[in-house]
Amino acid sequence: MIVVFEENATKEQIDKVFERLQEWGFTPVLQHGEQTSIAITGDSSALKTETLEAFDGVMKAVRLHKPYKLVAKEFRPEGTVIEMEGGVKIGGKDFAVIAGPCSVEEEEQYVETAHLVKKTGCRILRAAVFKPRTSPYDFQGVGEKGLPWLKRVKDETGLLLCTEVMDPKSICKVEKHVDMYQVGARNMQNYDLLRALGKSGKPVLLKRGLSGMIKEMLLAAEYIMSSGNHDVIMCERGIRTYETATRFTLDISAVPVLNQMTHLPVIVDPSHPAGKRAYVNALAKAGVAVGADGLIVEVHKDPERAWSDGPQQLTFEQFEQLMKELEPIVNVMGKKLNGRTPPQKGGGEASGWKR
Repeated sequence: MIVVFEENATKEQIDKVFERLQEWGFTPVLQHGEQTSIAITGDSSALKTETLEAFDGVMKAVRLHKPYKLVAKEFRPEGTVIEMEGGVKIGGKDFAVIAGPCSVEEEEQYVETAHLVKKTGCRILRAAVFKPRTSPYDFQGVGEKGLPWLKRVKDETGLLLCTEVMDPKSICKVEKHVDMYQVGARNMQNYDLLRALGKSGKPVLLKRGLSGMIKEMLLAAEYIMSSGNHDVIMCERGIRTYETATRFTLDISAVPVLNQMTHLPVIVDPSHPAGKRAYVNALAKAGVAVGADGLIVEVHKDPERAWSDGPQQLTFEQFEQLMKELEPIVNVMGKKLNGRTPPQKGGGEASGWKR
């Protein structure tokens, strides 16, 4: 159930409802936004909406016939914008591109890639030092050896870092070096990990599982939010179907569906469903056009020599071209690419953008 307050409701009125719910044995979660609301998690079937609407300052109480409460659109109808260090935002009018290699391989390779990503205007860098792989014999990431490299990149470029975590222990290993955690497709339903991320205090990029239903993805996000962390980004990265022409099938319809069902930002990973770099640009543009709030794209200095997922990683030149081609589509969708405002006609800098 969601309790929505009137615009002029006082702090005392809101606190009274919150405290009364606690007295009744419920676990209320307060949300401030354009409209202040309280989500009542757990079984509230015995609680009447009329009882809550009788409190001063309450506009309405809405019973949700959904297994998730905090993730639901009704909890924050205006949508959530993830705000990070340096004014970086994901959601709302900001369209963020997260880019970088599939995995961190060698220090100089990573540093060079970081500078390229920054040059294109991106402000968040992929920083995968741990890699879950289907085969135990495949490259599993450089591990803790790569953490000093992350620090060097952050010091030199100022880019924010997004890294994949595999279990609660790996959170502790990387927390001092990164700004965002990624839950990979294979860990979407790793509930111990999701609960730990709920206590982490940093944004979480949640990827859809290989065969995960949208409802299951929303419930995975609910695990994180119900543990205290409301900064969650949903990521459609392709699902397993009978089709073999691509590595996975990008469920492009998942973006508008999620936009209707949840207030959380939604981004698209065009690299993994493509499996081949020749398809990445088209899928990336489709993600923008269908209403995504961002992309996460793999780029490598020399993809043919990459230690993992080489065929789907863009070269530096291809990535620079993609960023140029994305600009007008992002503008048409009423968003700002990587937080930068497009120039007015006849103005702007030579790059085509004005910060």
